[in-house]
Amino acid sequence: MPDFIYLASQSPRRRQLLDQLGVRHELLVPNVDGDMGEDAEAIEEVHPGEVPTAYVQRVTGLKLDAAMARRARRGLPEAPILCSDTTVALGRAIYGKPDDAAHAGRMLTELAGRTHRVLTAVALQMGTRRVAALSVSRVTFAALTPQQVDDYVNTGEPLGKAGAYGVQGRAAAFIPQLSGSYSGIMGLPMYETAQLLRAAGFPV
Repeated sequence: MPDFIYLASQSPRRRQLLDQLGVRHELLVPNVDGDMGEDAEAIEEVHPGEVPTAYVQRVTGLKLDAAMARRARRGLPEAPILCSDTTVALGRAIYGKPDDAAHAGRMLTELAGRTHRVLTAVALQMGTRRVAALSVSRVTFAALTPQQVDDYVNTGEPLGKAGAYGVQGRAAAFIPQLSGSYSGIMGLPMYETAQLLRAAGFPV
């Protein structure tokens, strides 16, 4: 049994959460110039009529497939591979990472004063065996003025984050209530992740 896992994510928050679990890990991410045959934008494209739960689980599976191919292509030692993906959903509408500051502002304006879901799927590949789980949390945003939205967007924090906010950052000041998994909202549900690792025989 290897004493480490591969983390197929560039998110520093997911690394931090794995450290918190005491799980030794190495990154397995695309090269700076991109890996041949990998198209992140195509993987994250929403299919017509796709519901948020199906979307986040499908994308996680595709990202894990890409990571498996990446490990084989690079000739790296075998070890469990962990992959996770997070999306924000308001009803059936899927809110991924904003394209730019203006897009982030529109997302935040739509989320303001309402309760949305944060869905984080996690999947673990160990040899030919794959196990997966889904964490669903609910986050309530306070009403926000246009100035508050602009000020937050100008911090740069919303870019690169599903739903255009980070619960562990400045956006915490906008959230009067949440239910579910705080770590799942951050990007890696620790309870579900620990359960998957134990089910695969990996010590946590």
